Amino acid sequence: MGLDNPLHIAFLLIIALLVFGAKRLPEMGRSLGAGMRGFKQTLSGEDAPAALVAVPAPPDTAAQASAAPSMSTPGGAGDVDQPAREPDPLVA
Repeated sequence: MGLDNPLHIAFLLIIALLVFGAKRLPEMGRSLGAGMRGFKQTLSGEDAPAALVAVPAPPDTAAQASAAPSMSTPGGAGDVDQPAREPDPLVA
């Protein structure tokens, strides 16, 4: 009475599909696979493969310069439509 019968496995998959839905099952499978890979890498002591390591891109100075607010209004008021933000008392 184990899971050696393919009909039992199919029945469990149908129940899981009904309980979790079609959208959640692939997400759960991906997270389970990522957890198993991390566990295997931890046990083997290997570092992450070079293909999976993300290298941060250097900042684009031209995009940052164009995104900087300009002080084109007289008196340097900036955006008048937005109210001034009060400092957060929880941030030290």
